[in-house]
Amino acid sequence: MPENALQVEVRDAVGKGVARKIRAAGRIPAVCYGKGRESVGLALDPVALHKLLDASDAGMNTLINLQGGGSVDGTMVLLKELQRDPVRGSYLHADFYTVDLEQRVDVSVPVHITGKAAGVEAGGVLDQALREIELSCLPLSIPRELMADVTNLELGQSLHVSDIALPESVELKSDPNLSVVSVVAPMKEEEEVVPEEGLGEGEEAEAAPAEGTSEEAGEKPPEEKSDA
Repeated sequence: MPENALQVEVRDAVGKGVARKIRAAGRIPAVCYGKGRESVGLALDPVALHKLLDASDAGMNTLINLQGGGSVDGTMVLLKELQRDPVRGSYLHADFYTVDLEQRVDVSVPVHITGKAAGVEAGGVLDQALREIELSCLPLSIPRELMADVTNLELGQSLHVSDIALPESVELKSDPNLSVVSVVAPMKEEEEVVPEEGLGEGEEAEAAPAEGTSEEAGEKPPEEKSDA
């Protein structure tokens, strides 16, 4: 069996009702489309797709060879979109885009940070603003990830898209001036306002005894003498 092969079935019916029946049977609906060809509805095992992606270092950029799907049998595709359940995270729907191994494709490749920035050693905080970079390359030349070495990054400095080395024959699609990662000063915590020692004006007035009472001197009032 070809590498990264995924068994699929062609489906003719479409609609929400059909999609619910497919999921009830333990499969998920999918669609395969590409330039110059009509889209084809598919059904596939989500567990098999998960295992294939999990075993690949390329993630969403994994080249997949569709098998057993009639008109799409042997077609090489990339995942363009993968819908998941917002709570459970399970797969709900997959969009596949057909590729020609001799034609360039546009892909998003993750950026991996390496090294410890000099600015972080000086007390700064590393802030990664961009986690993926848009590239154009042949399907078999898609890099798994791009490396961004921040070792020499000082406090207040940034590493831009143009600073990241690209493999040969890979072209940049993202704006080269975009900041990928920066070393910024840590946020200052607001100082807590500490009240002055002692009672407040209202508390002092409430605690003070009335002037002229025996309680002011801490004595009990004298007992009255009997004339008898």
